[in-house]
Amino acid sequence: MSIIRELLYRLRGEYTTEKLVSMGMTVGKNFSRLGGVILDPSHCWLIKIGDDVTLAPRVHILCHDASTKMLLNYTKIGNVTIGNRVFIGAESVILPNVTIGDDVIIGANSTVTHDIPSNSVAVGSPAKVICSIEEYLDKQRELMKSSPVYGEEYTLRCGITMEKRRQQREELQGKIGFVD
Repeated sequence: MSIIRELLYRLRGEYTTEKLVSMGMTVGKNFSRLGGVILDPSHCWLIKIGDDVTLAPRVHILCHDASTKMLLNYTKIGNVTIGNRVFIGAESVILPNVTIGDDVIIGANSTVTHDIPSNSVAVGSPAKVICSIEEYLDKQRELMKSSPVYGEEYTLRCGITMEKRRQQREELQGKIGFVD
C-alpha cells in the first residue's frame, strides 16, 4: 500500500480498506468499494464482508449508533455481516446488528435496519424485500429483449468514442439500456 494513498485517505477523514482490515475488519475476495464509502472505522472489527461484494458510491456501514450516548452514557454497537455476491446501491446505509444474506441486491438510497434474507432484492427506508433475486433477474432479462444492449466498447474502460456516446445518449431517450 502506498504511503501517499494512506495519507490522502486520512486527510479526507477516511480509511483505506487495507487499514481497516489491519484493524480487524474481515473482507472476502473480489471486494469492490467505490468512492465515498464509509466503513465504520471506530468499530471496523464488527464488520464481516463476504466474496464478490460491491459497495456503490457513498454507502455507509455503521456498527455503532450514538443516539443513546448523551442520555445513557453508552453507545449501541452491533455486528454487520454481508454475505457473498451482494450489491449495495449508492447512498445506502447499513445499521448495526444487521445480516445481509448471499445473493442480495440492496437498492440505491436504502436504509437497512434489519436482516435481509439470501436471494432477495430489498429497497427503501427502511429497506423491505420486494422480490426474490431470481424474479428480479427474470424481469431484467425480459427487459433486455426490448432495450438497447451495448458491449464494452461503449464504456470508458474501453475508450468509448464521442460518436458512440452521442449514439448511446440518443438511443436511451426515455428508456433504460444495458452495458457490458
